[in-house]
Amino acid sequence: MLAAQRQSLIVEEVNRLGAVRIADLAAALRVSDMTVRRDLAVLAGAGLVVKVHGGVTTVEPASAAGGAESRPPGRLAGERAAKEAIAAEAVRLVEPGAAIGVSGGSTTLAFARLLIDVPGIMVVTNSLPLADVLYAEGREDQTVILTGGVRTPSGVLVGPVAVEAARHLHVDLNFIGTAGMDEKVGFTSSDLLESELVRAMLEAGGRLVVLADHTKWGRVGLTSVARLDDAEVLITDRLLPDSGLAVLRRHISTVITA
Repeated sequence: MLAAQRQSLIVEEVNRLGAVRIADLAAALRVSDMTVRRDLAVLAGAGLVVKVHGGVTTVEPASAAGGAESRPPGRLAGERAAKEAIAAEAVRLVEPGAAIGVSGGSTTLAFARLLIDVPGIMVVTNSLPLADVLYAEGREDQTVILTGGVRTPSGVLVGPVAVEAARHLHVDLNFIGTAGMDEKVGFTSSDLLESELVRAMLEAGGRLVVLADHTKWGRVGLTSVARLDDAEVLITDRLLPDSGLAVLRRHISTVITA
């Protein structure tokens, strides 16, 4: 069973029961506890479950008022489908043997699951869940470089160590997610430390590819990461309004709708 299949089954079981022990998941899936723990790290990083001592629980709707957890299940499923479609378009840009940078986030995590099929690539990332995906299912001819740094609750590495590492690592393409995109303030983040790291990645070079579903349009996060004009490619989904697409196409040379 592939990691993505296991993770899908885990989410279904957790949503059905509300909470599940690691030992029970390992027995049901016929894998080791360590494999289940890696899967849970990926799912927790994507905000789909909450890890607790010895097991995992559903994400409580009250834990993030107005956030992803409070949206109806049908809408969440639609957004997941959009992220997967965006990821499928993004992986077509990655040539065998390329060196790429990938930031943390739910859309870039979906992208990572498809990267396992691309031979000879080198992936620089600050995301532990993303690195776990490539470690568990990746190819022997792939190389994963973690920036190092201080781990946040979402499983990304930030801080001066991560920033310094990112400044000295040069890649062909940088794939980033975003908390929001707006014509005036550009691409934004809700995390000051992570935004500093992403800016360091971009300063080190490489063409910028932004992965952002339609819900990000018109949102403004706490801090700016890049201008719209800085992106060479934006991949979004077909639910983004035509007015938004028109603005994005004025600033970005290639806008792909998945």
